[in-house]
Amino acid sequence: MKYGLWMSRAHPAQFAELTVEAERLGFESVWMSEHLVMPVTMTGSPLEGEEHPPVPPTLPIFDTCAYLSYLAGLTSRIRLGTWVYLLGYRHPIVAARSMATVDILSNGRTTFGLGAGWLREEGEALGLDWPSRGRRLDEAMEICRQLWTDKEVEWHGKEFDFPPVMFEPKPVQRGGPPLLVGGESPAALHRVARLGDGWIAMAHSPESIQPFMDALDTACAAVGRRRADLQIVVGCPSVDDLDPRPWEDMGVDCLIVGPWASPSRAMAGIRDFAETHLNGAGE
Repeated sequence: MKYGLWMSRAHPAQFAELTVEAERLGFESVWMSEHLVMPVTMTGSPLEGEEHPPVPPTLPIFDTCAYLSYLAGLTSRIRLGTWVYLLGYRHPIVAARSMATVDILSNGRTTFGLGAGWLREEGEALGLDWPSRGRRLDEAMEICRQLWTDKEVEWHGKEFDFPPVMFEPKPVQRGGPPLLVGGESPAALHRVARLGDGWIAMAHSPESIQPFMDALDTACAAVGRRRADLQIVVGCPSVDDLDPRPWEDMGVDCLIVGPWASPSRAMAGIRDFAETHLNGAGE
């Protein structure tokens, strides 16, 4: 099992030192979440059964690609991921340029977790038509791939339209960073099956994620793909008595963890986790 760190559980002032130490300890990746703006009034939640957003409007926010580029310069092996980048809010040419830059500066260590967005007030503050965000995301994913691959790209779709353009330099990873689609709605899981290189899920236990795995199996079968061919990354809400075997049995490739109770314990937490789960002490 590979393990990644959920950086958003730490204080931003700790991101650099935690990333450097995580690489030394053998973590596979670090993951940054993002928003563009936090409305004062927010409704809804990405968490099933929750009525209110799990984040306050005072949440400190950084440009994710800029910060990951900084972390790329401090490291040489650990992968740098987004959990998730709101591609549905952006023009794909802008997003493709930002992610290609991170991939080049990291020498091909970027994983692009992306989503349509769940915070309606945020999308409306950006002037976006909220119901169309799924269609925007579908087109944006295809455009990013073409920009990262083809010499010339021309697009005439329902959401985006532009004449032939050239996009250089290409990312280090052939075809660009892997596109891991976030979300658990039927539409999101069908998007994984149709367009994604994988699925990046929210925080789950092995029991709570099983229905979504079953739904993803069905979505993949409908388009002639197999879930086993996808990269699966899942948030792990608790590392107490963590047993990787159930996750491995269901085909999960990486668990994103935040093994500390408060930011002041983050460094000690990743060291304790590594001692148990990365150095064989727990076997």
